[in-house]
Formats: sequence, structure tokens, C-alpha cells
Amino acid sequence: MRGLSFAVILVLAAFHAPVQAAEPDSPEQQAPSCHTGSYRMADGSALDIGPGAAGGLRWRRTDGRTGALARQADGVWISTLGWTDRRDGHRMMVTDCDRGEIRFDDVPGKRQSLVQVSTRFEVSGATLSGRLTLPPGEARVPVVVLIHGAERSSAVDTYSLQRELASQGIGVFAYDKRGTGHSDGRYTQNYLILATDAIHAMREARRLAGKRAGRIGYQGGSQGGWVAPLAASIEPVDFVIVSFGLAVSPIEEDREAIAFDMARASFGPEVQRKASEVADATAAIIGSNFTEGFDRLDALKEKYGKEPWFPFVRGNFTSYLLSTPEAAARRDFPALLEGVPALYDPMPVLSNLDVPQLWILGGQDRDAPPFETLRRLDGLKRAGRPITTAVFPEADHGMYEFETDAHGERVSTRQPEGYLHMMVDFIKQGDGDGASD
Repeated sequence: MRGLSFAVILVLAAFHAPVQAAEPDSPEQQAPSCHTGSYRMADGSALDIGPGAAGGLRWRRTDGRTGALARQADGVWISTLGWTDRRDGHRMMVTDCDRGEIRFDDVPGKRQSLVQVSTRFEVSGATLSGRLTLPPGEARVPVVVLIHGAERSSAVDTYSLQRELASQGIGVFAYDKRGTGHSDGRYTQNYLILATDAIHAMREARRLAGKRAGRIGYQGGSQGGWVAPLAASIEPVDFVIVSFGLAVSPIEEDREAIAFDMARASFGPEVQRKASEVADATAAIIGSNFTEGFDRLDALKEKYGKEPWFPFVRGNFTSYLLSTPEAAARRDFPALLEGVPALYDPMPVLSNLDVPQLWILGGQDRDAPPFETLRRLDGLKRAGRPITTAVFPEADHGMYEFETDAHGERVSTRQPEGYLHMMVDFIKQGDGDGASD
């Protein structure tokens, strides 16, 4: 699941309109597609196969390894490492699709009989589409509700955690937030609306799981890291997991991302001061709802545009304001960012939240740098809040490790080893194995 940052909303909102499709009004048993599923391999390992790029598949291991699968003319699926185009030596054959049998690197595997129930449920002003995935059997299991990031894609169709967690003995409820995937309603980034929708999703998950429902909570990535604690503060749950989320506002996220840009490029305090002037200018434009402040930003572009540090300014929305003509920004950006509470301060919620929380952050996260968030969370822990934190030092946003290509761009290769199991342990037992206290 690659939850997107506040910045990427600008691009996605411009090019991806919500897709709406009808589903049955009542829950129905939903069999997995021919290839998609969680497989138990003959060597005892687990393998997840899910949708990939157009016409392709993606495999995932519980230790974070992953690759893209492309079908060859002879029916063999050839893998490339992570999201690179470099072959990694892995191969898959589907030996019996109807029976859910495959061979991966010559090791046979059988698709697990996960229980999947699709549903549609009502929220204020919309009907949302969701799916509960349960491990086989009748045993009582913990249930986690997956809360969207800012992306507009369908969580029900694309979130691999549905199968990955279910194969580890956890019930998982995924749903398409309003205006995305198979849900209707108007897309919004209003955290209170999204939190209220998450509460309805939690109730629906509990209803569908029935007697099998044990402890229940949320996992939210990126933007979901603001939404999940807010939902838990309104109606308590048993746990909250925040992945690559923040304890600062979206405006502060942009400032910190720019500061991290300068630090990664090894620029000193004087450049940091100049870059903060750019962050101040773009924050003023956002604060005015794109009605004023462009003259100030233009003056800074004229003043600093030829200095060596300026091309390294990325931030979140700042990079788009720097590269977008004023007329287009005035015309397009208010609608693209409608509902985003740019000055939202999550600290009042977090300061009073007694629900156990696990915060998992990436030490190389360019979109949501973790440094101020960690400082704030440490303060909350000292004040007695039930918070556990963990940092994967080489992970970027989305909790993906990466390599840098010839153009200096990051290309994701895998998720960190231990990331999935840390969430599993916390969901089941309330502690993150290997996480700091």
C-alpha cells in the first residue's frame, strides 16, 4: 500500500477522476481472482500475488521483498526487482489457476482460502464500498481497518495488506473512501469527514466479522496518519497504527520537507534560511487560498533562482507552486486542495488520546520527514501517552527502501525487513516487536 503525500495530490487530482461502479446492496462472498491471493509455499514461506502495472502482477514476501511480474510468451512470469526494470532472477508459473496452484522459483505453492465478504455501507452523503478479509476457520481474530492516504485509487482493489495481514491471522477491512474506487460521494480531504467515515467503516467491519471479531483498530498511512487518531478520539478502538504519518500540520510538513531537501544536499545554515523564505512565501499563498502572495514568490525566484541550492527545493506543494504559472495555480489549485486543513494541528488530539498507538516512520522520508514528529511523540510518551515509535532508517515515504538512478531519482526496491511483522505483533498483542518505547 503506497500512501501518497500531500504534495502528490496536486498531480493525481488533475489526472485521475473517481471511478464509480455498482456493487450489490448486500454483502456477498467474493472469490479471489485467478492469480491474486496469499499463497502458502511448500517450503513453509508465504507469498502474496496481487495486481501490478497494467497487464502485470506484483509479488511480495513477508520480509519486505517484492518484484513486478510480466508474463512471457511461453506463459512464464518473469520478475524485476522492486519498481526497477532490472530482472532479479525470480520466475513464476501458474500450474493450475482454478485450483490456485503456482510454482515460484520452482517451489510449489497453494492459494490460501481466505474469507472475503464485500459490502456497501452508508455514511453521511455517500455510500462506501468495502471488503472484509478473514483468515480461514471460525476462530476469533483481531481486526484492522485500513485508512486511505491521499490517493484516489481503490483501496479494495489494490491494498495488498488485506491479504498479507489476513494470511498472518488478522481480519482486515479495506474500503474505498468517498469519491474513489467503487464508492460514491464527493472526494474530500477534510479530516473530520474522513474520520467519521472511518468510524462507520470500523462499525461495518465489526458487524461483518460478528463473533469472529476480537480487538479492533486502525492502520493509516500518510494522510491516514492524521485521520486515524482523530477517528479513535471520537469513538475509541483498541489500537492505532500510523505508517509514515505526521504529528505536524500539512504546512509544517512542507517546511520540514524543504529543510530536509537542503540537509540532504549538504547546504548549510545560510541556505536553510533562504529556503525557509521560499517556504514562508508558498505557505502564504496556500493560506490565502491562492488569491495573493504570488508577487512575493516571484521576487524570491528572481532573487535566488540562479543560486546552486535553488533546484534542490522540492518540499511538497512548494515544488508545484514554483513550477506552475500563476494563472494556472489561481485557477486549478483551490479545487485540487479543497478541504485540506493546511493548518491542522494534530497535537490536541494526540495529547489526549489514550488508545495504544504504534508510529512507524521512514528515516529518509522526503515527503513527510519524521524529525519533528518524533520529537513531539517523545514528549507525549514522557507525558504518559501510550505511544510506541519505530524508525526504519533507510525508508522513504510509503515505507519503501530505494536506490538512486543515474538522474539522481529514487527508485523503490522493497519494504524494510520487519515492517509487516511489527504491525502484526502490535495488532495481535499491543506491542511492536523491535520498536522503541
